[in-house]
Order: sequence, then structure tokens, then C-alpha cells
Amino acid sequence: MSMKVDRKAAIKKLKTLVLFPKSEVEPFREKLESTFSTIFLPNHVEKRECSYGGVKCDLLMPEVCSSRRVMLYVHGGSFVGGSRNSWRNFCASVAHASSCRVVVPEFRLAPSHPFPASIEDLETVFHAVHEEEMQEAKSSYTTPRLSASYAQHNDSVQIIIAADGSGASLAMALLFKLNETERATVTNLVLFSPWLDLSSDTPLIAKRHVADEVLSGDAMHRAVDLYTYASNIDNPLVSPLKAPSQDFKGFPEVYVQMGEKEILRAQVLELVSKLREANVPYILDIWPGMVYLFQMADEFLAESHMAVERMGTYIKQRRNDAENKSEHAERAKILKRNNISTELPQANPKLKDM
Repeated sequence: MSMKVDRKAAIKKLKTLVLFPKSEVEPFREKLESTFSTIFLPNHVEKRECSYGGVKCDLLMPEVCSSRRVMLYVHGGSFVGGSRNSWRNFCASVAHASSCRVVVPEFRLAPSHPFPASIEDLETVFHAVHEEEMQEAKSSYTTPRLSASYAQHNDSVQIIIAADGSGASLAMALLFKLNETERATVTNLVLFSPWLDLSSDTPLIAKRHVADEVLSGDAMHRAVDLYTYASNIDNPLVSPLKAPSQDFKGFPEVYVQMGEKEILRAQVLELVSKLREANVPYILDIWPGMVYLFQMADEFLAESHMAVERMGTYIKQRRNDAENKSEHAERAKILKRNNISTELPQANPKLKDM
């Protein structure tokens, strides 16, 4: 059955994600929850509630998923709203499309818990997920020698960090704070319509009345005021684009998906410039005619489904490359240990021309 495309209804729904200047925090949170919460998850995705480092999280598991890859998803919500509950449906779709387990943390929110509380919670979750994945990788190999060796390999633990909107600032702050060993296990950074510069000199906030069909500079300014104090907005942990290009060295490949009509597009292009300078690979996936976080209006826009599927295809392709590499390395070690050559024999000259 074909769906009825309703752009007006989609935009109305997506505006619920944005804290506008005259909005009060509690009514904003309640409206966001009532709009996006769902009882039944799509595509038979299973949900488990778990705790990583004392932080409550959803663990979403699709019917088919990689045993070696896990995604840590950082939800948006203008720094003051959103939850596992309200992002569960979208993250379940992400899990299904990417064939990947997805961890969605219930991190603390401003204004009662301003910067850096949310980042601290994400660090706690990442460290716990990282440790669990390392132990799982170690135990998956049969001999102690292989177990110790593989637990140290970058491709034995594959973590994706994904985020949308204001969550992108938090996700990038998390990456900045990881040590070299931990960052090496992050294979991809996936960003949907990311907020990357919240400083007063960015045109969006300086002019403030700049707007698209969903988001506005005024709304971003309001969210920033509740998230952190004025003298802190140039901090790269708040505004990632304020970080020098060298701070992006060692970043995983970055995939950005957004709508063509977003006011955030200039920020994303600035991010691309910094990634180029740091020799970080990236993919910029801009959807013609689409708006801020259009992926979260899937009952109204066919493009929402297609965009999530495209992101999932990207993840699965990268996953397969990494898993094949790891499996090949494991096979080569076993063959070498048993003195079995991995080289093809020379062609028989008598048969070569037949």
C-alpha cells in the first residue's frame, strides 16, 4: 500500500523536536515525548533495558545483526529534551537498516544538568560498551594466544557513534575526549542534520532570525542559553567547529546525511573542510528538497525511509569490509600455525594455453 505524502504534516511533527524561544522546558519535553513515543517497534526489533556504567540505556537488536559491530546513538532534542522512549522508534529503524545493535543512553539533560553532564554520561556509557565489546572479542577466540592478540586489534571491536541535531555536538565532544586506543575502535561517525557551531559568531546565532522550515537561529540560541554559560560557547566540546583541524586527526570516517533546505548546511560544509585538512574520509549525503531531520517523519515522507535505508547500506558495506578483513586475518594465522601455504600454486605451463 502506498503512503500518502504530506509535507505540511511532516514539518509540523519535526518542529516538535525544536525548543523555540518562547517554549518552556517541561511542556516542550512532554510534547516531544507524546509525539514520538511508540509502543510497538518496527521490523521486529527487540528492546532490552540495560545499564552501562550506571547509565540506563536501551539495547535495540534487529533480527539480523553483526556480532562484531555496535552503535552508540546520541539523540537530539535541543540539549533539554528527548529520551530513549521518544527516539526508540527511529533508532529501531536505524538498527534494522544497518543490521546493527544500537545502544541509546538516557543521558542527563539541561538545564538542571548543564554542560558537561551529558558528555560525562556518554563517556561512561562508551567506556562500558567498549570494555564489554573487548571482552566479547577476546572470548570469541578459542586459544589464549589468539584471544590476547585479537583483543588488541582495532578490527576486533567496531563501534559506530551516531547522532542527530544537538546530539551531534555531544557525539563529537565524546570523540574529542577519547584516548587514542578507544578512538581507534570507532569505525564510523554518522550524523543526521548536525549542530556543530553554537558560538555567538556563527551566522545562525549571530543573526538569529535566520530560519528554514523547521529550525531557526533563535531556537538554537535559546537551547544554547540553557545548555551552557555564555563564556563557554567557543569551547570545542560545545561548538566542535571551533576545534583546530589537527584535533580531527584520527577521526573515523564521517557520514553526514541532511536535507538540502537546512540552514545547517553551511556548518556541514565547514566540517567537510576541516575533515579534508585532517585527511579524514567523509561522505556528504544531501537530500534534494528535504528539511531538518526529515528522516524522523517517516509516516509522511517516502524520502525518510529511503534515507535511513541508504545510511544502513553504507554501514553494512563498511561492516562487511571490516569483518572480511578480520576473518581473513584469523584464517591466515591458523593456516600459518599449521604450516599450510596461503599462496596459489603456479599454473602448469602445459595446461596454461589449453
